[in-house]
Amino acid sequence: MQPRERFIAALERRPLTGRVPHFELVFFLTMEAFGKVHPEHRSYHQWLQMEERERQLHRADMADLYIATAERFEHSAIFLHLNPDTLDETCRLIDLVRERSGDRYFLMLHGDATLGIPDGHQMAEFCRRLYEEPAAIKAEAEARLAAALERAEGLARHGGLDGFALCTDYCFNRGPFLSPALFSEFVTPYLARLIAAYRALGFYTIKHTDGNIMPILDQLLQANPHALHSLDPQAGVDIAEVKRRCGAQVCLIGNVNCGLLDTGTDAEVIASTSYALEHGMPGGGYIFSTSNCIYTGMRLSRYELMLDVWRRQGNYPSVF
Repeated sequence: MQPRERFIAALERRPLTGRVPHFELVFFLTMEAFGKVHPEHRSYHQWLQMEERERQLHRADMADLYIATAERFEHSAIFLHLNPDTLDETCRLIDLVRERSGDRYFLMLHGDATLGIPDGHQMAEFCRRLYEEPAAIKAEAEARLAAALERAEGLARHGGLDGFALCTDYCFNRGPFLSPALFSEFVTPYLARLIAAYRALGFYTIKHTDGNIMPILDQLLQANPHALHSLDPQAGVDIAEVKRRCGAQVCLIGNVNCGLLDTGTDAEVIASTSYALEHGMPGGGYIFSTSNCIYTGMRLSRYELMLDVWRRQGNYPSVF
């Protein structure tokens, strides 16, 4: 099976033999690994003033960097960060990656449209509006949903894309940014409709959020994503408990502690990696990943240490 096929099998919780699929939501250490700036960190504010030949070179460089990352670190999926973020340029990038790698990798984009944690400058105003202008907030949620689905319909017509990672964060380390009751009113209905519409268009969905998801876990499951990503141990999320509660309903992705990758000892990194594999793998429906991403400033050697453990311990028997 190609990596893409193995990734889809895990999303669908089908039995696998061989190594557990792996990917990272973002791999920002492209400068350390390849001597190139990650596409999301590039500034193309003069894109429209370039000659088309120059734009083609930039597109090709981005596509080749995504593929090189997947090949070197054995990723089964590629999260495309769009730059510039227009439908036309998105389709061009999808086509380039497919031309160069065929159907080897699962391709996804960011596709969330739901309310999430406001930044610090907006938090007070958001809280005021939540109580004084709830109808307006719901109208804005409807507008975001409609825009996301219009874009998804265009991508479905174009082809080549496998799914969406829904990357709006809902939780702090101590719990969700809204109470479960408010979350059920302002987020869950829109998330469920978004996922249902993506599924109807033939896309897979991976719901990402950092933080302590346990108070809203049941609501996330009701929204019916194919997978939950992060399973943040720094927020007390135990993959063993999540697997016990919902491993038969949804694919689980992640749980290797990013904080330890950054500041922990080698022994702590190995222990966190082993724990995620030990409790995520049984019964299938698990994709190996960190609890967030490989972010700027992390040592590449720590990620490679994590991968060494995965290569040794992340293998299903030949008979499932």
